[in-house]
Amino acid sequence: MKLVSYFIGLCVAQTLSVSLTTGTQAQTWKPVAGKISTPWAEKLNPASPLPEYPRPHLVRKNNWKNLNGLWDYAITTKDEAAPKAYQGKILVPFAVESSLSGVGKSITKDNLLWYKTSFVIPSNMKNSVLLHFGAVDWKTDLWLNGIKVGTHEGGFDPFSFDITAFIKKGGKQELVLSVWDPTDGGPQPRGKQLMKPEGIWYTPVSGIWQTVWLEGVAKTYIASTKQTPDIDAKTISVSAILESAQTGDMLRITAFDGSVKVGEAQVTATETAALSVPNPKLWSPNTPFLYDLKVAIIRNGKVVDEIGSYFAMRKSSIGPDKNGTQRMLLNNEFVFQYGPLDQGWWPDGLYTAPTTEALIFDIIKTKEMGFNMIRKHIKVEPALWYYNCDKLGILVWQDMPSGDLGNRWEPNLGQMGGTDKNRTLASEEIYRKEWNKIMDDLYNFPSIVVWTPFNEAWGQFKTKEIAEWTKQKDPSRLVNSASGGNHVITGDIVDLHHYPNPEMPRPDLFGPTHAIVLGEFGGLGLPIKDHTWLQDKNWGYQTFKTADELFDKYASFMVTMEGLIKKGLSAAVYTQTTDVENETNGFMTYDRKVIKVPVERLKGVTNKLYNKSLVELK
Repeated sequence: MKLVSYFIGLCVAQTLSVSLTTGTQAQTWKPVAGKISTPWAEKLNPASPLPEYPRPHLVRKNNWKNLNGLWDYAITTKDEAAPKAYQGKILVPFAVESSLSGVGKSITKDNLLWYKTSFVIPSNMKNSVLLHFGAVDWKTDLWLNGIKVGTHEGGFDPFSFDITAFIKKGGKQELVLSVWDPTDGGPQPRGKQLMKPEGIWYTPVSGIWQTVWLEGVAKTYIASTKQTPDIDAKTISVSAILESAQTGDMLRITAFDGSVKVGEAQVTATETAALSVPNPKLWSPNTPFLYDLKVAIIRNGKVVDEIGSYFAMRKSSIGPDKNGTQRMLLNNEFVFQYGPLDQGWWPDGLYTAPTTEALIFDIIKTKEMGFNMIRKHIKVEPALWYYNCDKLGILVWQDMPSGDLGNRWEPNLGQMGGTDKNRTLASEEIYRKEWNKIMDDLYNFPSIVVWTPFNEAWGQFKTKEIAEWTKQKDPSRLVNSASGGNHVITGDIVDLHHYPNPEMPRPDLFGPTHAIVLGEFGGLGLPIKDHTWLQDKNWGYQTFKTADELFDKYASFMVTMEGLIKKGLSAAVYTQTTDVENETNGFMTYDRKVIKVPVERLKGVTNKLYNKSLVELK
């Protein structure tokens, strides 16, 4: 069965389940008024927010339960052991500061945010039960039925607890968690959050901001898989990490093209299987073909656990053109990579899209505008966002969310003056732990072709070491060591930021060893009345009064870009997909209700950049 239709079946069943259990409570919820909102806010069902199955690479059938919905919340001082009383309802998974949470309150580094809910364990969860969190910002402590289960630190990575030993027999289970989030008062990765938002910095996001769910698993189960395609060898390599494996356990890995089996292998639980993929259908933005995958634990000839997943045959690399300038390659061919800077913010949900339809909308519109790439900027999205990039065919550059700012930035290539951040040992460890986890969690999404550890020197430290560690961890992708930041000759890419008009690093200096990219440019602003976050103080890098004026300037940039591609430019990133808070330099307004320039006009001038005759490889 194709994975897409499988997801739909899971989502419908789960929606009915949640609606029946929380429908009466939903009447107490309403969004916080005062800001613009997206069209999907009106479609949000508070009895069943974001009901879709959240994990496309480790799918188990009919053995999960979505816990999103109305929970109790309280805000206390940091030193309080537990709230004496809860202050109201919060709609999970929307951050407490957001309109859609129904709360709209801020917390500081001196506060704790508390949640409480109860649930019944489904009767089909008979072995082990895992409690999953898509993301919680930042430090989470969790209790079940009054007993401490565990702690997690990290605002952008999914995590889970095995709660089997804490479940009481029969009846409801009481879940309590506290969250501490210092935002810009701590050294942790926080992205673009600021306690006092201004300019390019936005409203804080604290607490749960992705789906919370239960999963029933066997006592021995597949905890994760790692899938690496090799289009040159025509193979897909697959390994897995098992929980509570026994001696003699085997892994059976099967690959499918639709319903047709294309390869199968059986190895020991600790081995990596290499499946042959004859005549591979290569994944690209024009042909985003996905193979289905099944991975099973076999014990004494019987299946102990089985998951569904998918993979794509694609390659991200660099190679020289006829002039000796390194070019970014996709499947051993030059494909100019062009897309918007995508912040992934929402006026009503902040980090969290109101619905999955809304989440996918931005990707679809990006494709319709003629782009083949998205730079996911200083944020990590839910897994379903990356799955839809895989399915729809859009390349992704993934940034590491920044934190612990304070060092000096020198944006000009070849000019000294920038400094590395002198982070504390604890700060370094926090960064390394979360970046490592993010790369692990996102590894299997083929749309991701570039890792970016640092942006514009924000918290940038030990650049060469971090870039080389990133590349060693994942040699299958390119590393953009410091996008527009303090430039160190390391990684695969040299990246200039230049506003508003497009420029590029000198190919004679940097091209022999690195691919040359324009990591940010544009920022052409057009505020649209009644669709702005603020009534005034809106800005762009260059602001226009009409959409026609903005388009004419953008079209002139595309003419310039054609010449830069011929000279050695491999990729460019335009700022940006949507307006964000007081930035009005998006192709769409922040509420997504107005596309400022028709997508057909944008595509008409953007498509010229993909002309294969512009570049000849060596």
